[in-house]
Amino acid sequence: MKILLINGPNLNLLGRREKNIYGDQPFESYFKDLQAKYPQLELSYFQSNVEGKLINQLHTCGFSYDGIIINAGAYTHTSVALRDAIAGINTPVVEVHISNILTRENFRHESLIGPVCVGSIMGFGLDSYRLGVESFLKS
Repeated sequence: MKILLINGPNLNLLGRREKNIYGDQPFESYFKDLQAKYPQLELSYFQSNVEGKLINQLHTCGFSYDGIIINAGAYTHTSVALRDAIAGINTPVVEVHISNILTRENFRHESLIGPVCVGSIMGFGLDSYRLGVESFLKS
């Protein structure tokens, strides 16, 4: 099973950025832990701060992977283009967020991508990604 994890803008700063919200573990080390936990899976990872690169990655992998887990960061709340890219591919996509976006600023309460994803997971820290992986193993 091939699963792609995609992180959007500013998530390259995990472990250094707003530790009270996002924790102090860099994503790269967490990703290595995930790979070790699921050796039977082909897990890959892509991060970009550029909306178009995220869209291109969805287009590239969205017809050949078994699942995509996306944390679109702030694009969650603003990007119709990212929503359209998710809607246009065959691979099921799970939306994840490290924090519970519903307990944060009002502008973060609406997800434009959520309605075109098979599910949303939020508020469990980096473990939200593991829960996303588990959702594909259960289906």
